Amino acid sequence: MSANQVRMDDGFATIITFANIPSVRIFEKEVTPPGIQAGGAVDTTTMRNTTWRTQSPKRLKTLTPVTTTVAYATEAYSQIFAVVGVLQEITVTFPDHSTIKFWGWIDEFTPASNTEGEQPTASMTIQPSNHDLDGVESAPVYTDPAETT
Repeated sequence: MSANQVRMDDGFATIITFANIPSVRIFEKEVTPPGIQAGGAVDTTTMRNTTWRTQSPKRLKTLTPVTTTVAYATEAYSQIFAVVGVLQEITVTFPDHSTIKFWGWIDEFTPASNTEGEQPTASMTIQPSNHDLDGVESAPVYTDPAETT
């Protein structure tokens, strides 16, 4: 059985890396990887329909935002400040070593309350752009774990 035929039974460890800040000191605790949306239906109903409203799928797709909860070193602030809203390549690496690479930016970095006896964390939202630095449409790239080892 090849690696791509095995399901993931545990989400540990899913890691996010940023091309512009590869050594940023964040430590993923929870990661919601990007999803894909069709964008809803196109209403194709006309006055010639007799019983049913009709619909068709849209042709364009949307890569949904990545959300994550991270622990962080305070030194990460300066790196994150520098790249919030800056387009760059982002890679999500799954426990089976497969990856999804896409263009996007850190849209939000929000620290949680610091509390005695609890590890400080922050929530981060990463917004896919679906285009590169030249504005050229760029689909996310999935790499099978067999290709990454």
